[in-house]
Amino acid sequence: MGTGRRGWEFHDRVIVITGASAGIGRALAVALAREGALLVVAARRKEALDEVVAEIEALGARALAVAADVSVPEDCERLIREAVARFGRIDALVNNAGISMWARFEELEDLSILDRIMRVNYLGAAHCTFHALPYLRQRQGLLVAVSSLTGKTGVPTRSGYAASKHAMQGFFDSLRVELMGSGVDVLVISPGFVETGIRASAFGADGDARGESPRDESKNTMSLPECTALIVEAMRHRRRELVMTRTARVGQWVKLIAPGVIDRVAARMLREKGQ
Repeated sequence: MGTGRRGWEFHDRVIVITGASAGIGRALAVALAREGALLVVAARRKEALDEVVAEIEALGARALAVAADVSVPEDCERLIREAVARFGRIDALVNNAGISMWARFEELEDLSILDRIMRVNYLGAAHCTFHALPYLRQRQGLLVAVSSLTGKTGVPTRSGYAASKHAMQGFFDSLRVELMGSGVDVLVISPGFVETGIRASAFGADGDARGESPRDESKNTMSLPECTALIVEAMRHRRRELVMTRTARVGQWVKLIAPGVIDRVAARMLREKGQ
């Protein structure tokens, strides 16, 4: 549950979203624009961001595009600076930027993949949060971390990604306690498989994007609208955490009681995929 607040209004709230050029970030920005929020959308590709801004403005909302790579600390600082320069405040920061991998650890040809994933998924979120926090304190705002179910339990072929999401989970859980009484709430989102392009762009063993998803996306994949709606409601109620699937919520309890069961299930799935 959240802090007791109910029905936090998005109208006229300044919300910064990283990784907003596609997938969950883009869909969330558009959904919040429909609620009357003022959006600051960030990603590396300026052309894609301009498309997002055009979509937001077509809804009658206002938005600012900031081309930024969250793996670069200076870009994180500049993102927050430009957001405040444009709108004068920040009410929420959604740390959504992320990259993935899909390969066995022992088959990796380039270990710098692990550095890159950690810099984007964890350190990028930490740097953006550091610079935004003084403004969030002023507004008793909301910090959102879009993590993953792999931030809850290790997943074969996703070791580097899971490590970064475990780091993200631990960081924001710790920060939530540090911020108790400040008026700033921390929400950690843990989606499962969602219909985005993140798996097709995931690093393979050679360090290049795979180009296609290694799984059947037609099965057990949450739609982007459903995922976005769940996030919006969790933000509206300033919840502490959102674990998106019932199976995952049950799995957390199973892991506590019989952790070996989860390991065996994951290993069986790996064998069935022939990986």
